[in-house]
Amino acid sequence: MTKMRASRVVEVGRIIYEEVDVLPVAEGQLLVETRHASICGSDLHVVFGGTSLTPPPQPPGFPGHEGVGEVLESRDGRFEPGDLVLTCPWPTDAGCFADFQTITARYCLKLPKYDGPTEDLMMAQQLGAVLFAFRRNKLDLHGKTVMVMGLGSSGQFFSYLAKRAGAAQVIGSDKSTARLAASSAFGVDVAVMAEGDDVVQAVNDHTGGEGADLLIEAVGSQEALLQSVDLVRPSGDMLLFGVPDTLENVPFNFNTFFRKKLTAYTEYGAQHEPDLVSFAQGLNLISSGEIDVSKMVSHTLPIEQIDEALHLAHERDDDALKVSLSFP
Repeated sequence: MTKMRASRVVEVGRIIYEEVDVLPVAEGQLLVETRHASICGSDLHVVFGGTSLTPPPQPPGFPGHEGVGEVLESRDGRFEPGDLVLTCPWPTDAGCFADFQTITARYCLKLPKYDGPTEDLMMAQQLGAVLFAFRRNKLDLHGKTVMVMGLGSSGQFFSYLAKRAGAAQVIGSDKSTARLAASSAFGVDVAVMAEGDDVVQAVNDHTGGEGADLLIEAVGSQEALLQSVDLVRPSGDMLLFGVPDTLENVPFNFNTFFRKKLTAYTEYGAQHEPDLVSFAQGLNLISSGEIDVSKMVSHTLPIEQIDEALHLAHERDDDALKVSLSFP
């Protein structure tokens, strides 16, 4: 094949569908035929917020980075044609929103045996990034209260891992009723609609006015970041996981952060972890049935409808949880 269907971000807020050349495969790379790709919150920031360091027009298939597919050509001894793989490209090399990806082999993992649909294993990309961020900070959560801002796939996975680590209470907030309704299956004890001071009041009500021991910001929004310091107890911890929705400076209540003596962490770059350990762990958790992601994808649209799919995910029409793309 020499041509493929692909998306292309041509300007901020505008992504098109077109037919383009398939990129050649160099030494150490694979040509992977995409079977499924999902839309990440960071993709929405790139398309609608212009947060990519690579200005439009951007490469075909960009910024998609959550995908599964079949190896068609391999120039790396670890993979053979026919292997099914999880693709975890470095963000600047992302190209999952296309029929084919030419991708460095070190950013791929063979899929394990699994009785469910291949689409489920695609969720290991997001789960792996969450596992990487969660493990790196080694916080003792036994008996603690964890607040998760944003209950997209990453927020749901953080809630699951917090409960798994012994958290006594997980409070989650989001603006989507569907995400709030689904969150109990991932360990959320208290689900709060993210509107104004209602979140602060809810956290105070469920912590005796103290605030959460650990706050996880899984949205990447300026609004959430500004409110975050009001939700943490004095000397508490904050994990800022959401990819920022702007390249500009954003408001932050440094006075409250300072006087509460808070500690904040950021994590990024799971793709550079040796042997993609966190992504491999994510595949194992899903394939073993330890975590059920079968209902996480709520909408699947063909690649021809990439613009509609992105708007659906961005605006959360029809109570979208996770939106994915298929390649019929």
